[in-house]
Amino acid sequence: MANMTSKLKKKQKLVIFEERGSGDYKIAGIEVYGKNLEIVKVVNVDLILPPVIDEPEEYITSDFTGDLVLNFLKHPDLSEYLVKLCNQKGIPVIASGQHIPGAICPFTCCGLGKKEGLGAYGQQFGLPEYDIVEIEDDRIKELQVKRAASCGATFQVIKEIVGLPVDEAPTVISRQIQYLCLSDPSDFDPVTGKSALHFAGEVHKSALKRAIDKALKEKDHGSC
Repeated sequence: MANMTSKLKKKQKLVIFEERGSGDYKIAGIEVYGKNLEIVKVVNVDLILPPVIDEPEEYITSDFTGDLVLNFLKHPDLSEYLVKLCNQKGIPVIASGQHIPGAICPFTCCGLGKKEGLGAYGQQFGLPEYDIVEIEDDRIKELQVKRAASCGATFQVIKEIVGLPVDEAPTVISRQIQYLCLSDPSDFDPVTGKSALHFAGEVHKSALKRAIDKALKEKDHGSC
């Protein structure tokens, strides 16, 4: 029993790669809202890079170890090289918004579905989930986060939603999330034709709608 308890308490070790601070917003969210997680290394490539990098090992070394790698690199040569290293080491790597074989590539950080092998990070961060604790007079009285965007916007927007009528809240949360999101609104994915900014608003809107529907059904059932 003691060994099992120690395993449950063991923190998941995260290694983060970014380019000129590209992951800072997410790192801050993980540090503030994450539980049972430890960021053991942050590698920031703080250089103006050439269009083509023939020797990525000059920028990304292989002297890292951890349970999960978050890849916020922007340069495709560096990003692909990092994924190759992670595959060799047997470490799962998340590269949101990218298209790299061997990596987990959700459309955005808040688009990550629940997957095996992602530990405490995958349980806490990805597609948002809310739980409405109380609805009174058709207004949201208390709202809790079950799963969040790694940037923390899922938590930060709650103060704008509590007190709103249930029929207005989903539209408001979509708008407020887009205010908080740092994604470029003009940066549309060529494959899907969607913007990461608008995607973030829509997944939070859908999450709140599901929570409202569940709470109303439970309320109706309790009044029977």
